[in-house]
Amino acid sequence: MPEHTTHAGPRPTSPRHVMDGAPAQQGVTGLTGVLLPVAIVLVIGSLFVSVFLAAFHAPQPHGLPVAVVGTDAQTERVTGGLERTLPGGFEVKGYADEGSARQAVRERTVYAAYLIGDGASSELLYAGANGPTVTSTVVSAFSEVAQASGDRLIQQDIVPASAGDSRGMSVFYAGFGIVLAGFLFGMMTYQMAPRLQYRWRMVSLGAFSVLGGVIVALITGSLGFAALPGPFLGIAGVVALIAAAVGGTTMAFMRLFGRAGMSLASVVLLTFGNATSGGTLPAAYLPDWLQPLSEILPVGVGVRALQGLSHFDNDGLLVGVLVLAAWALVAAATLYWRDSHSPRRKVTV
Repeated sequence: MPEHTTHAGPRPTSPRHVMDGAPAQQGVTGLTGVLLPVAIVLVIGSLFVSVFLAAFHAPQPHGLPVAVVGTDAQTERVTGGLERTLPGGFEVKGYADEGSARQAVRERTVYAAYLIGDGASSELLYAGANGPTVTSTVVSAFSEVAQASGDRLIQQDIVPASAGDSRGMSVFYAGFGIVLAGFLFGMMTYQMAPRLQYRWRMVSLGAFSVLGGVIVALITGSLGFAALPGPFLGIAGVVALIAAAVGGTTMAFMRLFGRAGMSLASVVLLTFGNATSGGTLPAAYLPDWLQPLSEILPVGVGVRALQGLSHFDNDGLLVGVLVLAAWALVAAATLYWRDSHSPRRKVTV
């Protein structure tokens, strides 16, 4: 009988997917293993102490915007008085009328407005929602200006802090909490699921971000401590973007730099991020070398957006959303690029 031979062709295979695994690393041993953790932690701790002390050991405003309503001569006189009281502390802006100055305080274009009176009294408009330190600064400075002119100073808080946030600190705690959670998520996702596929890791990041936003909005809103009176969906959305930006950036640091990425992320996001967040004091109180960070790091723009949603006619909201979205997208793109250009194992699904 004739023999029949069959030639095995390529077997059909099922779809394959890239495993997003962090590269395996061997730990150090010996004297290096003893001293390296000590050195790294001490450096990070020293940076934390140094940065926070630089920011807050003796906070003074640098060019804090304030409004003055009066003639050019009166405005010049007030500017001179403020400069003598606190040199370099204020940036004085002249306004034509009380209405525009009042609106500027409500939108946080300025932090206070001084309405020059008829010689018997003057009025100071301020926003208690900016916190007690800012209130104390502007009240003290303008009290001296009014006293020098022989005026009685009438004070009016036109944007008071919410009943559940009398010290104006809740936004800082909310921001710090979600940044810490984002950092921990970005670190733990590679520790607990190092072989997770990229697409599922992004799903995990999305779930963490959305749930984190909802939880923080519930805790800080009217159903919780009534600390942030902004709209629930708005607060939840901004917090979710902060979570995505911080979590994604931590993941990117981990993929790019391995174990060193955790230390780098803690310095950039936790130390510099929280020190420049504006949750305790506005950026104008920071040293000049720290001020720019408040406008680019996730927690700084996120905190300003939350404050704007809650008190200041959405001040900083658009910029915050754009910057946070950029951080999250760049982190996701970096992770995708890193996973597609590094050695990996493929598994059949």
